[in-house]
Amino acid sequence: MNRQTVIIGAVLLLAGLPALAHHSNAMFDQDQVLEMTGTVKEFQFTNPHSWIQVMVANGNGHEIEWSLEWGSPNSLGREGIRPSTFPPGKTVMVRTYPMKDGSPGGLFIGARFDDGQTVGNWE
Repeated sequence: MNRQTVIIGAVLLLAGLPALAHHSNAMFDQDQVLEMTGTVKEFQFTNPHSWIQVMVANGNGHEIEWSLEWGSPNSLGREGIRPSTFPPGKTVMVRTYPMKDGSPGGLFIGARFDDGQTVGNWE
């Protein structure tokens, strides 16, 4: 192997490290699972991660917008998930690993709709 090949290989390897760091789930409390019922505001079926925006009533009856992070459209599409899976206005119960800082967001685990249909990991 010549020196130029080694240098190019090292640069390519190091260039991939920021991408690995980007996919950390450190901000989510994976020791706690929250279940909540709300209304789908929007399903953002976009790269690099999809987001489900759900309006959930708090204890005072005020609606709070929750942002739930999910997988990439490519991986979700292979599981049969489509942009139409979470239509705006639909009532849904979701399970999520909440944010450690208490903000209204989390890592999506699964969902159950009123008609009994489930999506994601719902057991």
